[in-house]
Amino acid sequence: MSTPPAATPVPVPAARSHTSASRLARSAGTVPSLAEFERTVRDTREHVVTNTEMVPLDRLHGWHYDEGTGFIAHESGRFFSVEGLQVETRSGLTAWGQPIINQPETGILGFLAKEIDGVLHFLMQLKAEPGNRNGLQLSPTVQATKSNYTGIHGGLDVPYLEFFQDPARRRVIADVRQSEQGSRFLRKRNRNMVVDTREPVEARDGFVWLTLGQLHRLMSTEDLMNMSTRSVLACLPLGDGALATGDEGFATALVRSLASDGPELHSLVDVLSWITEARTRSEMHARTVPLDALTDWEFTGGRITHRAGRHFDVVGVRVEAVGREVGQWWQPMIRAQSTELAALLVTRVRGVLHVLMQLRAEPGLTDTAELAPTVQYTPDHYAQPPEERPPFLDLVQNARAADIRFDTVLSDEGGRFYHTGSRHVVVETGWLPEPPEFRWLTLAQLEQLTQHSHYLNMQARSVLACLRSLFSGGDR
Repeated sequence: MSTPPAATPVPVPAARSHTSASRLARSAGTVPSLAEFERTVRDTREHVVTNTEMVPLDRLHGWHYDEGTGFIAHESGRFFSVEGLQVETRSGLTAWGQPIINQPETGILGFLAKEIDGVLHFLMQLKAEPGNRNGLQLSPTVQATKSNYTGIHGGLDVPYLEFFQDPARRRVIADVRQSEQGSRFLRKRNRNMVVDTREPVEARDGFVWLTLGQLHRLMSTEDLMNMSTRSVLACLPLGDGALATGDEGFATALVRSLASDGPELHSLVDVLSWITEARTRSEMHARTVPLDALTDWEFTGGRITHRAGRHFDVVGVRVEAVGREVGQWWQPMIRAQSTELAALLVTRVRGVLHVLMQLRAEPGLTDTAELAPTVQYTPDHYAQPPEERPPFLDLVQNARAADIRFDTVLSDEGGRFYHTGSRHVVVETGWLPEPPEFRWLTLAQLEQLTQHSHYLNMQARSVLACLRSLFSGGDR
């Protein structure tokens, strides 16, 4: 086994200092009663409500089908548009076409952190998004597109935004642009931030202070922790702040995997070279086209749908909201036909947990390919032949209950996706050989990569947050 050299292409940022990691580890180990949180949820449900009604795409107030571009766009020219995407190989052969969301602006997904009684707490928002299946979900302190926080929607100001825009009012724990789903968004990125303040901060209605341990405990609650929250949690630098318990259990193997000096099967230099080589030889090329140029898709029943009833629909919704910056709006949304599977296989190598990561190309990613979960799979409405099923899918689907460390259905981002979610699964297995597009990596290596853009896709960060929620021990 090898160890990365002292100087690597991915430098260790200041946010990964022992001090920050120790504070985060202490917060992760602090799990007060959640009774007050549950009361806050009940109270918030009474005055934060979002009602969503399906409407035909051609009746969306403020939106129109642009005859010039062939896209569905907002009359302001802002927010986002729904466009056609044609995916081709370098030889010019068409692989497939699909609708995709183009939102060419960087939003903010930000946690505000503060020490309370000597323990780091995070200010979380109970946010009702139009696509949420269960109403309220736990959101970052600030979850806003640039159109939102610059007031294009004409609504109220975004609470606590000043802490993320004024460097004098914060200390940075994490700050990195990360991708959104590359099969649904065209080169979309959000700024994932965690900032620490020493100023007195009151939790407004609909906001609550929680420790990292409480967030970890709540992760296994179905459809509670929204996708933006999971993405930011995956970027937290837990690093060397965790202390192993000395036993040989799963939690100890996880903590050892977070240590920067632990054994690893591949050096970070080799991992980066593997990613770069795959990106260089990728034959995928994507270009936008009018929606009516997508031969496998059609406008029918006021929505855009796949002719074979597969993949997803583009639908229209009218939203009425109480307790949000804007009280009413219309918008297109994506509604999936089935629940995606995002699964990680993990194993112990010399007592250190390793995660089997897949390098996956997606047409909407900025740099062609990013690390994805071991299995990232959306079932269609027919049985696929064995040769078309992704590697390791059967192993995940047939896993023994004793080997499943995490298994919960969690929602996709409710601002763009309607009643859409993914089953997040972590399965412990024995040693498995690596196919060419897979590598066994430690959590420390994944943590270093999450400090930089375009290395872990949204699904990988989401299920990684679930795995790291087992930091304090136990299965979920």
